[in-house]
Amino acid sequence: MDFLVAHFNLLRGLHILAVIAFMAGMLYLPRLFVYHTKATPGSQMDETFKVMERRLLRGIINPASIATAVFGLGLILADAQIRGWDFLLQPWMIAKLVALVGLYGFHGFLSASRKKFERGENVRSEKFWRMVNEIPFVLAIVIVMSVTTKYLNH
Repeated sequence: MDFLVAHFNLLRGLHILAVIAFMAGMLYLPRLFVYHTKATPGSQMDETFKVMERRLLRGIINPASIATAVFGLGLILADAQIRGWDFLLQPWMIAKLVALVGLYGFHGFLSASRKKFERGENVRSEKFWRMVNEIPFVLAIVIVMSVTTKYLNH
């Protein structure tokens, strides 16, 4: 764990980069679904969206979500060694963790939805996908604000 503490800033930088890639994908995939709902099943456009969605999920979102979690856990372990485990019970961390559960849950929902599009079984409207497209950003606001304002009362 001394390694994690010694490389805390490197871990933090890698975590931030992974989060950027993860969020970019999480914001883009529902937007692809918006346009995919307009494609005629079996058409060239339908097949193109299937490829784009699969590559985005498997090539960017999934690896970035794993990297985000790994580097985040590294930061937690390093922070615990420096300050102890009490920070996990602070309101800012609880808010962050709840929002993270929501974000990873939404990731699972998008993954399952992509499979439905792949099979031609999407039943959700363009309007639905436009509305849920905002969910990752709302969760990102909660996550970032909880971390960046954690010491306001100290």
